[in-house]
Amino acid sequence: MQCQKCAKPATFHITDIIEKGKHREYHFCDEHARQHLAPPEEALEAPSMSEIAKKLVSQPASLREPSPADKQVCPVCQITFLEFRNSGRLGCPYDYEVFREELMPLLENIHGETRHSGKVPRRAPRNTQQQTTLIQLRNELKRAVAAEDYEAAARLRDQIKTIEKEQGR
Repeated sequence: MQCQKCAKPATFHITDIIEKGKHREYHFCDEHARQHLAPPEEALEAPSMSEIAKKLVSQPASLREPSPADKQVCPVCQITFLEFRNSGRLGCPYDYEVFREELMPLLENIHGETRHSGKVPRRAPRNTQQQTTLIQLRNELKRAVAAEDYEAAARLRDQIKTIEKEQGR
């Protein structure tokens, strides 16, 4: 796609919202996008659009004050709510209970519901208590290996294998 003001390739696609429900799309090269977004007197001194985009992407997390919820830690997998916010992934099934207050509005906003009403994968764990135990054992195994306690690591590995064998894996 070409820039709407010159023959260069359009690298920025800007949507201006005019009124509720009405918008206008622009396709500009770096130079014309800078002119469109910046007032005329600042256009000569303005940084490139790629620099502006990088700052916009990196700033929100750094500007936001950490909330008390961000410091919550799951006792099973040791993930914090802040880590979940950054990665978008929970560490274990128990996180849904630990972070319940923060997750419920988020899940309802994303999915429109807070209860699963579809199919369940065939390989889904039948016993959540065993699953929780497995997660704890795997975390302990990682700590034992990091501490170079190989005897404890071997014992934990054997416990994990036994539980996995019981589950039919």
